[in-house]
Amino acid sequence: MQYKAPRGTQDILPGEVERWQRFEEISRRVLSNYGYREIRTPIFEQKELFLRAVGQETDIVQKEMYCFTDRKERWFALRPEGTAPVIRSYVEHALWKDRPFQKLYYIGPMFRYDRPQKGRYRQFHQVGAEAVGSLEPLVDAEVIATVRQLLEAAGVKKVILKLNSLGDAESRGKYAAALKKYFSGKRESLCPDCRVRLEANPLRILDCKVPECNELSRDIPPMEEYLSPDSLRHYESVQRWLTVSGVSFEKDKNLVRGLDYYTRTAFEFHHGELGASVALGGGGRYDSLVAECGGPDTPAIGFSLGSERVLLAASQDSGGEADDGGAGKKLGLYLAWLGPEACEKALGLAAALRKFIRVEMDLEPRSLKAQLRQANKLEVSHAVILAGDELARDLAQFKEMTTGAQEEIGLANLEEFVKTKLNVG
Repeated sequence: MQYKAPRGTQDILPGEVERWQRFEEISRRVLSNYGYREIRTPIFEQKELFLRAVGQETDIVQKEMYCFTDRKERWFALRPEGTAPVIRSYVEHALWKDRPFQKLYYIGPMFRYDRPQKGRYRQFHQVGAEAVGSLEPLVDAEVIATVRQLLEAAGVKKVILKLNSLGDAESRGKYAAALKKYFSGKRESLCPDCRVRLEANPLRILDCKVPECNELSRDIPPMEEYLSPDSLRHYESVQRWLTVSGVSFEKDKNLVRGLDYYTRTAFEFHHGELGASVALGGGGRYDSLVAECGGPDTPAIGFSLGSERVLLAASQDSGGEADDGGAGKKLGLYLAWLGPEACEKALGLAAALRKFIRVEMDLEPRSLKAQLRQANKLEVSHAVILAGDELARDLAQFKEMTTGAQEEIGLANLEEFVKTKLNVG
């Protein structure tokens, strides 16, 4: 019997993995430059954490979580998103005692039982970050600017930022009443799920994926009209700081995100080629989540990006070609050799050079032509050729694989030559 990857999952094969590694390296660099530190949490948590944090009426909780019991009949869930686990860890380890304002990021797989389609998987990957401990609108703007810079660094160009405010609890209460009144006359046209949402949490109707419900939501009153004075000032300040930072945005009254913990600022980044319903990622404030998870009353804001979608968008923005993370050949050496003595010398050199650079070599005797052809297939940037009279004089040829240019180099100086020439080590 031949086995296949489960539906909604994918194997990331050699050749493609390098694009993922490059995106993750870019993410780490950008986030570190903004002062974020990496945190790693388990891929499964107590089911109750997500019920409490994400919200009972959300699609994630009702339809999409992978849940299971252990041998002691305790319920767990594979993490469907990254914020709740990070905040659980923040509370469990009292991280506010270390730093009152924490900036944390994560990279890893998430799991949702969703309908697989372009850019959407049941095991998917996210890069996300949380800024915990400040209510300042400037922090909101900086978080959004961080996402934009990360996307630009990853090669995504056609980005649209959508912005809304969900206000505080008072604001959302008034808006929920307004939405209930608006949709009550359209109840029979709503999907069965949204009829339930109309009574339990009308804001969730705005997040429905059914086209007919989306159409009914087009003329809803804007949330901005129901914001409390404090929430309105916060929203206006976020917009002002974004403008000062040179970050363009569109206000979207239908933007609520798919999780119940969001308050005040909510945002999404979209890509023109992926369709209006597919976001590259987004985030927002969750000023009550830390307290909900048992910690002190602590404001916070965060975001997550879907790695699969970002890589897809970056590929389309670069003319359909996959971004290999660099121009042409990847930095590395191929040691080509002829004869037993050259092979012995190559093995010793490879062991030394591999301390600071990727080194490839054949372990079976082949012609120089065949070895250099293999070097091209392996996409190394340079080759070192050990053969003939030059080897007898402890010399080698150092070849640039793209241009074909060669120069003679003494083997005694090869390590320092490579470090200087390729700026490694």
